[in-house]
Amino acid sequence: MKRVVVVSGERVHRRTRSVEVAAPAGVVYGLLANAVQWPLFFPPNVHVERLEFDGRNERLRMWATAGGRVRSWLSRRVQDPQERRIDFRQLNPEAPVETMNGTWTVEERPGGGSLLSLHSDFTVIGDRPEDVAWVERALAANTGAELDSLKRLAERWGRLDELVLSFEDSVRVNGPAELVYDFLYRVGDWPELVPHVSRLDLTEDTPGVQVMAMDTRTADGSTHTTESIRICFPHAGRIVYKQTATPALMDAHTGEWTVTPDETGVTVTSQHSVVLREDTIQRVLGQGATLEQARRYVREALGRNSTATLNLAKRHAETAIRML
Repeated sequence: MKRVVVVSGERVHRRTRSVEVAAPAGVVYGLLANAVQWPLFFPPNVHVERLEFDGRNERLRMWATAGGRVRSWLSRRVQDPQERRIDFRQLNPEAPVETMNGTWTVEERPGGGSLLSLHSDFTVIGDRPEDVAWVERALAANTGAELDSLKRLAERWGRLDELVLSFEDSVRVNGPAELVYDFLYRVGDWPELVPHVSRLDLTEDTPGVQVMAMDTRTADGSTHTTESIRICFPHAGRIVYKQTATPALMDAHTGEWTVTPDETGVTVTSQHSVVLREDTIQRVLGQGATLEQARRYVREALGRNSTATLNLAKRHAETAIRML
């Protein structure tokens, strides 16, 4: 449903979209409230940093894809768990958006289900029809993906602990944190430096925002093609990423590289979070394969490759020190 309302000379465009969810309202609201987890649960979201939170009011820095581009903004949210309502307002929307506000609501339904709705209103700089149409397309695509994904996850809420897998691997480095970070940042060079990477296409139109497609060789000799978006924080020694095209066993995959110096050296860590796809397990791992086998397979495959990359970063930094 969409409406256009004239307010103080501005044309405010209003949109509402809803979906019935066969899950308790409290479960649905809980998934909405934890915005830091959205990149793992919602396809358009790449990364969310919670800057402030007092239990009700929060300020977020968000990165997401919209209309084929990676966009970033600050957002204010007010959570009301009793009413199961979250109001939000973008503080610095990117052009052509002038204002973007909205409300998430979750209503209980008879029989234990719920109705999830997103009410949005926006204005566009100059209100040019082509810009309004672009925002409408991007909003419709992202809203649809978010509602569909949240419905799918919430309806499996009893098994989410089994479907979601998070882990990390770390390596100690006797070398400068800057050299370790440099190795991880220069992902475009990985086909020459990282043996399990056979191809990598990289674009970085905005400094620190890397969009890449990569072919990775696995232990059995097969090749997986993935697409990812990486957000780089050089001063914090962090690179976070979201795979936008995943291998068959994964519904979603996010991760982070962290370089942490201390008095005796550097710890470099690779962290992964994955939502597994049950419907592909037997096709990939063979007839009779179980979810537990899929968890082990993904843990070993991702851990093997990321640990290999960590050790290469270690060698890069330590070799440079010995050569000085």
